[in-house]
Amino acid sequence: MKLLDKMKIIPNHIDLYETAFTHTSFANEENTVSYERLEYLGDAVLELIISEYLYQNTTYEEGMMTKLRAHYVCETALYEYSIRLGLNEYLKLGHGEEQTGGKYRKAIVADIFESFVGALFLDQGIEVAKQFIYDTVIPCIEHQEFDFFSDYKSQLQELVQTDQRSLTYHIIKEEGPAHNRTFTATVEIDGIVYGTGIAHSKKEAEQEAAKDALKKSVK
Repeated sequence: MKLLDKMKIIPNHIDLYETAFTHTSFANEENTVSYERLEYLGDAVLELIISEYLYQNTTYEEGMMTKLRAHYVCETALYEYSIRLGLNEYLKLGHGEEQTGGKYRKAIVADIFESFVGALFLDQGIEVAKQFIYDTVIPCIEHQEFDFFSDYKSQLQELVQTDQRSLTYHIIKEEGPAHNRTFTATVEIDGIVYGTGIAHSKKEAEQEAAKDALKKSVK
């Protein structure tokens, strides 16, 4: 696997990495195992290592550390790490998922970052998994990258609360098949639409709408 060669990792169990990139759609077609269990493990490993880093390298209170950790392991963040590393190029997808762009679907691409961490942990141990996270995630924390991960809804809420204005979100459109739904959301301030967002979940569509509104003059 070119990815492992690039990272100078000699695998002990190559099958773990094959599984890490196997989506359920492919697993169902080929009667094999998907990445879901590795994703579960990788999520825990990722949280532990980032929690340890924040505890040892900051003086933040518990609430702030929790918020910061969540910021850098959210779906958008995991998707970005995966794309930067080209992990999505190794995805094994079922025919239908492949045809509908699964290789770039945010939820799937985010999942495989965690499943890869899980495979790395089982195959190489905690120190190698830790080094991988220190090479990919920790620099983003240190340099305060990924401003676009921000909780735009909270930012917008704080902005309008100062003037006691009303803030409401509406899902105005749902499109696409069940496995690939697209939602369009709007955000209104005092009944006027200030932003529109489109995403594959209602929550993300609302975040995109808030982001759109923040770009405009809402003061």
